[in-house]
Parts: sequence; structure tokens; C-alpha cells
Amino acid sequence: MPEITADLVTELVARHVPALAGLPVTPVARQGWDNRTFRIQDTHCARLPSADGYSAGVEKEDHVLPILAPHLPVAIPDVVASVPPSADFGRPWTVRRWLSGRTPDECPDLDRTQFAHELGVFLLRMREAPTDGGPWAGGHTAFRGCHPSVYADEVQRALSRELPMDTAQCRALWLAGMDSAWEGEPVWFHGDMAIGNVLVDSGKLSAVIDFGQCGVGDPACDLTIAWTYFRGTERQVFAEALNLDAGTWRRARAWALWKAMIQLESPDNALYSIHNDALLEILADPVVR
Repeated sequence: MPEITADLVTELVARHVPALAGLPVTPVARQGWDNRTFRIQDTHCARLPSADGYSAGVEKEDHVLPILAPHLPVAIPDVVASVPPSADFGRPWTVRRWLSGRTPDECPDLDRTQFAHELGVFLLRMREAPTDGGPWAGGHTAFRGCHPSVYADEVQRALSRELPMDTAQCRALWLAGMDSAWEGEPVWFHGDMAIGNVLVDSGKLSAVIDFGQCGVGDPACDLTIAWTYFRGTERQVFAEALNLDAGTWRRARAWALWKAMIQLESPDNALYSIHNDALLEILADPVVR
């Protein structure tokens, strides 16, 4: 498999999406793990899986984005071309319209409380969208949308190590998240509700991107941003907009705990301090009792 560079993407676009041939191609500054993204002039972007295991996520996104778009209050990626594997690049890839905006952490003047409400409403509308044609949660979603107990072995391993946390409180929190399950009909979830996948324009939520782990199941996994980004009143405003039961919030807290603990296993992790701060928020605030 060739290295994914701007030159390669330029060649692929010219060959497979000739309407965009000749336009300048540049890598986006903030790359994700699963895919490499390149801006095509100011109007489009190309998204290519970084490894074979991520190919299904791109194909899934191209399938579900047109299904979800009419039901959501802000923009999500608009698929322009779905390119199958070929001799010059052996994985499927996609071209989408470019969505303008900045991530919330790049907006120091953002009204975070208003943003908390807007993001909560987005997830509420996603949860209310018809699920016909939606993929069930499972391995392709990294088990987001499933019950958090799917990662119980990793939690138990983390609890057995010397980590900078109150182990007894963490264990109690985890067990509290095990005492309920999603009892309604399966609903849409995003699966990777992180600040890097949310865009703001003119001080308002303008778009949500990266649906590679989305599916239909339990929405608890999408609530972890309550602790990883929001604080205090913002967190409560987010919760009020979502209108979910206490059991779902306990499972969400378990999801957030799992992610923080596995990231804290190595002090050399570049994200160590971020997840340590998140863990303090997770332990301090159940959001909904």
C-alpha cells in the first residue's frame, strides 16, 4: 500500500474524480487516527483509510450520512464520490464537501454553555432519527453502542495497577454502570463524540464530522464529552438537552472511566494530563443521580 501523501491524493482525484482534477490538495492540520484527510481547494476533502481495518468505516459513513442528514439540525459531511479499491489504492475512499469551522478548543470566546445546549440538542435529534438502514452496534463501531461491560477486562486490568486515582471509587463507579441496560428501541449514536469531531462557526455549533464508529444501539457512549470537555453548569445544560435517564448516565460514566483509565496506564502518553483531568471530573460529578 503506498504512503498516503498529497501527491498520491492528487493523482487519485485526477483519475477517479475527474471533475476535481487539477485542484490543489493539502493535508489538513489535525489528522485523525483511522483516516487521512486532505483538503481539495476550499470546496472538498478526500478521506482515505490509514489501514485496511478502517476501510469498512469509510464505506459505512458513505452509506449512513445521506440517511441521517435530513434529520439533524446542523451539517454533517455530504458525500460527493465513493471510490472503490483499485490498483493504485487498494482501499475504498471518499470525497466530501468541505465543512468550514473550527473545533471548540480553537475558539477561546465560545459561549460554552450555549454550545453545550446545541450539542445536546444535536444528539437528541440524532437519537430521534429513524433507524431504518442503520448498522447495529458491534465490532465495526469498536463496540460503541454496546454495553460498556464489553471492556470489563481492560477496566479490571487497570484497577489492578498503581494508577493516580482512588481505586475503590473507580471500582464502585464502574459497578454502578453495570446495573442497567438500554431498555428502549435501539437508537442512533455517533460513537466518537470528541471535540475534534465537532465544528463551530460564528460562535455556534455548525457541523459534526467523523461518523466512522456510528451505529444503532445504546446512546450512552456519546455522553462521555460531558466530562472530557464540559464543566459544571455546562455539563448540566448538556444533560438537560439530552433528556436521558440516570441509568444511561451511569453507563456513560463507566464508558468515560474506561477510556480515562486505559490512557493513564503509561505516563509517557502524550494525552496523559488531559485524561487525568478528565478522570477527576468523572469521579467528582455523576451528572444525573
